[in-house]
Amino acid sequence: MLQAVVTQTIAGLACGRPIRGNVMFLGGPLHFLPELRRAFERTLADQVDSFTCPDDAQLYVAVGAALLAGEEATPLTAITDRLASRRAAGTGASRMRPLFADDAELAAFRARHARATVERVGWPAPPADDDAGDAPTRFQDCFLGIDAGSTTIKAVVIDSRNRIVWEHYAGNEGDPVTAAVEILRRIHLEMPEHVRIVRSCVTGYGEGIVKAALRIDEGVVETMAHYRAAAHLNPGVTSVIDIGGQDMKYLRIRGGAIDSISVNEACSAGCGSFLQTFAQSMGQSIQEFSASALKAERPVDLGSRCTVFMNSSVKQAQKENATPGDISAGLSYSVVRNALYKVIKLRDASQLGERISVQGGTFLNDAVLRAFELLTGREVVRPDIAGLMGCFGAALTARETYDGVPGTLMSLAELSRFGFTTETTVCKLCQNHCKLTITTFNDGQRHVSGNRCERGATQERRKTKSDMPNLYDYKYRRTFAYRRCARGRTPAARSACPGCWACTRTTRCGSRSSPSWASASCCRAAPTTNCSSRAWTPSLPRTCATRPSSPTATCSR
Repeated sequence: MLQAVVTQTIAGLACGRPIRGNVMFLGGPLHFLPELRRAFERTLADQVDSFTCPDDAQLYVAVGAALLAGEEATPLTAITDRLASRRAAGTGASRMRPLFADDAELAAFRARHARATVERVGWPAPPADDDAGDAPTRFQDCFLGIDAGSTTIKAVVIDSRNRIVWEHYAGNEGDPVTAAVEILRRIHLEMPEHVRIVRSCVTGYGEGIVKAALRIDEGVVETMAHYRAAAHLNPGVTSVIDIGGQDMKYLRIRGGAIDSISVNEACSAGCGSFLQTFAQSMGQSIQEFSASALKAERPVDLGSRCTVFMNSSVKQAQKENATPGDISAGLSYSVVRNALYKVIKLRDASQLGERISVQGGTFLNDAVLRAFELLTGREVVRPDIAGLMGCFGAALTARETYDGVPGTLMSLAELSRFGFTTETTVCKLCQNHCKLTITTFNDGQRHVSGNRCERGATQERRKTKSDMPNLYDYKYRRTFAYRRCARGRTPAARSACPGCWACTRTTRCGSRSSPSWASASCCRAAPTTNCSSRAWTPSLPRTCATRPSSPTATCSR
């Protein structure tokens, strides 16, 4: 980590220019962290003549300020009196309009957003015609969706009518597998005997490892999960904006399909953790911090910058006697600005369309939601399950793909024996030499992370060939496998079958040139050549020894 700080500092501040001569280390971090100084020395050893770190390097800025002070002396008592009766300097920091002008506007806002709800019911009742006995003979089918996010883990169980019968939202404490195991254990303990989970689906950052650990039936990409949930609750949706703990996504919907996707890149500024960090620095919970923003009278204009630089703006606002509510409201504006102008790159609000859905845990903050509506001038739809939309979309996916055969989700007995081991290694299958983390579960399932290509994920020296036809390979072979025709031969007619694309081809050596997996009834309609050689297939071309002079020529055999 220290080396990363050194690399970032040199690259960002020197901007490619060499650092030469005598270097002096000043400031608190370089004074109190000798290993940081050594990292700088290792990196700059070939360019710099000498390195110096004074004993009081952490005080040099204050010493410089004292040396630059005027010659007129000021008694300490006078300075004490000034501090006791200090007044805000008023540097002219701009302020923004309040999020709500009065309580009536706040009440109308809450009433409008209370309409987008998902029906919640208890566990399904036993089937009416099921005989009362020790074990049920008929079951009520339910579907599980899990969203293993970057900082939180969410889960819902829905019934056959897409109603939520069980839900969970909590932090994952940096361990999505353990959190997912506990969730599934709770579901098994609370689920009645006549209810069963017939299919499950997982999405989010931890999709791969949670799927392998719990034998989840399928995984779905985050964007598709969020879109399915948004389309279910807001039919005809044109834009979906999701702001989570450390990421944000924008989905542009056209014609019922995702037209484009935008996500934040390396920086997580402007996400949920951004607000939580500032709330903790002020000694408040995130709920208290967001509530104070709703009644702020003069929100501070903090712009939309990185968290590091935003700290300076917040401290300056505090010097000007800005209240925590003013700062919270200003940060809410900053979160939305970051999403609109740095992720979505919005030029005009009309780009968002008429039906906008916002979701993700950050939008449960009414201050952020209100700031979004004020900056875009649009009324949006925020479901009451804004923080559960990912797992709700995963559950909808599980219900849509259910084929009547129950899945392989772990039972309660299997969870009691659950365990895993983790090892690290370096992949040597290519020149990347990725540092892999291999997690092996006690049932033999394995998950590999840290790989930058699919070979690292499987650790197979030779990739296993799929049973599915490779259309790219077929196209390549079909294009370059023609042979020249012998002299004196005339080109044959091109055979075309309108019912099957595989039959629309140039007549070649063999009874037919269609691949073996083409439609038999369709291929019978295609004329054959007068050549006696065997049929050609994509995996084993059988062509004549002579090469045709034109693509439609016949062979000499």
